[in-house]
Amino acid sequence: MGTVTLGVSIAVPEPHGSLLQRCRLGFGDAAAAGIFTHVTLLPPTEVDAACRPVIDEHLAGIAEAARPFRMRLCGTGTFRPLSPVVYVRVVEGGLACGRLQERVRERGGPLARELQFPYHPHVTVAHGVAESAMDSAQAELADYEAAWTVNGFSLYEQGPDGAWEPRREFRFAPYPRQRRPRPRQWAPEAA
Repeated sequence: MGTVTLGVSIAVPEPHGSLLQRCRLGFGDAAAAGIFTHVTLLPPTEVDAACRPVIDEHLAGIAEAARPFRMRLCGTGTFRPLSPVVYVRVVEGGLACGRLQERVRERGGPLARELQFPYHPHVTVAHGVAESAMDSAQAELADYEAAWTVNGFSLYEQGPDGAWEPRREFRFAPYPRQRRPRPRQWAPEAA
């Protein structure tokens, strides 16, 4: 059956996703045409294609145990000089992303793996382009802001052309209902 390259991420919703993808393309990052705007939970990972049902079950269990959370993007940052990347910063929701990515990659699980760098949730807007283009990306999006409620994550598969295609969405369980406190019973004070 062979191997497939998978990734797990939180999609940046519209209109933010398309806007940031157009910006990334405008900064000269041609790979952006085949990459949905996202916050990575699992970077590209090669797995045995026969493991897909186990991976789906693993991810479904993680989503079932998770709850919606608020995500807010604000401003830019860079991984330069370690890595030629400019990104939009995740300023709210980063801890929830961190917990999710740990569960996705948990030891003994079907997607267990070590990361090349410590996990840092972000939205890439320029990768591997000229320094001047990265400088432009960092400056032009410095005031960028977006916010939404994250209701799940998706599994993506990389095609032979390098483009990423969504394979399955995993929705979080809704917030549990708030139980209303019972009215207190009136009791006369003891005399």
